Amino acid sequence: MSTMQDDAIGKAYDAKLMRRLLQYLRPHSVWVFVAFLAIVGGSMAELTQPWLTSVAIDNYIATRNLDGLWRLGRWFALLLVGAFVFEYIQTSVMQTIGQRILHTVRRDVFAHLQRLDVKFYDRNPVGRLMTRVTTDVDALNDLFASGVVTVFGDLLMLFGIMAFMVTMDWRLALVAFSVLPLIAWATNWFRRNVRENYRQVRGLVAKLNAFIQEHLTGMGTVQLFSQQARSYNQFETINREHRDVNITSIFYYALFYPIIEVLASLSGALIILIGGGWAIDGAVSLGTLVAFLQYSRRFFQPISDLSEKFNILQAAMAASERIFGLLDTPVEMPTPTASTEKRFNGPGRIEFDHVWFAYKDDEFVLRDVSFVAEPGQRIGIVGATGSGKTTIISLLLRYYDVTQGRILLDGIDVREWPLEQLRTRFGLVLQDVHLFSGTIASNIRLGRQDITDHAVRSAATAVHADRFIDALPQGYDTPVAERGATLSVGQKQLLSFARALAFNSAVLVLDEATSSIDTETEGLIQDALHTLMAGRTVFAIAHRLSTIQDMDRILVVHKGKIRESGTHQELLALGGLYFRLWETRPLIAPTSSGPTPAEAR
Repeated sequence: MSTMQDDAIGKAYDAKLMRRLLQYLRPHSVWVFVAFLAIVGGSMAELTQPWLTSVAIDNYIATRNLDGLWRLGRWFALLLVGAFVFEYIQTSVMQTIGQRILHTVRRDVFAHLQRLDVKFYDRNPVGRLMTRVTTDVDALNDLFASGVVTVFGDLLMLFGIMAFMVTMDWRLALVAFSVLPLIAWATNWFRRNVRENYRQVRGLVAKLNAFIQEHLTGMGTVQLFSQQARSYNQFETINREHRDVNITSIFYYALFYPIIEVLASLSGALIILIGGGWAIDGAVSLGTLVAFLQYSRRFFQPISDLSEKFNILQAAMAASERIFGLLDTPVEMPTPTASTEKRFNGPGRIEFDHVWFAYKDDEFVLRDVSFVAEPGQRIGIVGATGSGKTTIISLLLRYYDVTQGRILLDGIDVREWPLEQLRTRFGLVLQDVHLFSGTIASNIRLGRQDITDHAVRSAATAVHADRFIDALPQGYDTPVAERGATLSVGQKQLLSFARALAFNSAVLVLDEATSSIDTETEGLIQDALHTLMAGRTVFAIAHRLSTIQDMDRILVVHKGKIRESGTHQELLALGGLYFRLWETRPLIAPTSSGPTPAEAR
């Protein structure tokens, strides 16, 4: 179950979260100030226009002063141009700042995701984490581009209009403001309902992402077991719920904005009805009456905008709570920095010293495991499914830390190794190979620029992968589809062999590495491995015992303990667990394994 709840919406405004969000504005403070000045300038240009209209009517049209009217018209035109320029500057600057902040936040989130432990990914669905990096970050972009600064423009416009109206005629201003209680009621109703609706939408978006990611990744299994109809019905249920809550959201928006328009029109009607009577009696000038009508239309626009800004703020608060919750998730496996007092290299001697390990509580998967692998020694690990074989490799690579005991690599506890240096000591070949979008060569090199084209080709040739690579249209530059969909399972495993060999690590870990390779190819690889294993410490997990017969030493793991240890012939002579596994080897089906707790569970 996920530890991160998408349906938790939190406060509509959280000062602590807002302070953290505003930290992202600091590098752009100069441009934020420019945008703020543009907002002030645009607001003043908008506020001045109705007042100029009243001046034109009372001072020039009523007195038939055409020259004065032309002069005023030029000022009016200048205000329109200024309003356009200020709006362009404000929009351009804030949208640009929003995109830059979006880039920074998304970079920080992804970088933190790369540092988090494997245990974190055991608990959190990938689809939900994708929502953090995409949808939640987009919500923050809306806040910075359209909310946090522009809200001052709305407030300035609102109070500016009130000031102009009260200054021009306070009695008529009271008439215009008489509908404000109704506005307040409608806004509060809208805010309350939309907040709950938004919570439902966010939860369903996360469910959709998680469901789609899981079922697209496992589409082969869905089709193999003819589960398309069941998967479709599950998707349709979530999709229908998502549609329905969005339609409810449309209802609130479709009702709220017309209510504001009706109340604005009601205010205008009251101004015409009451102010018109005053104008007939000469208590109010015609220009003031016209200006009030224009101000009343402008007065309700910021109120609508502020209601929309509330939704942006609500979305940003909910998104930031989840994003900062992710960023605050501690890395439970801290890595020390490199020390000049310790030599983080060596021939590859590995020692398990009374190692105990449990994925949770006291449910131990490994119990008092001790053994030593000398440099260059080839170690085979066998045992029934769930015995703890893969857990040994996971601890060695420090995907998890031991519960008790210690693991030494070249005499140094793996917990004292800088993680990057530790893992570069290992070459890993899994049964379930993961390939990335790119080319054949880039999947062997994996971004290591020090691995030359010659080294890539040499590694591929050593494992006989060059045979199928040379037959591809573009050879080593042939594009690889997502997860290597265009390659066979055997071809992908050959590439993983080439990848491990190209990295030239001191320790080679093989986790059922030849399970999906045909007999002929397996023979070629076994022949190559005799040469390639020379000088390396090798760990090979195997379900097919035939693949580890020539190992220097074989460890038999049973219920978390090492029950037997020796060469193939020595273990057969014992007549114990290994002998029984050997006798029943045709019944042992290879199973997928990897450095996760799945096997132990």
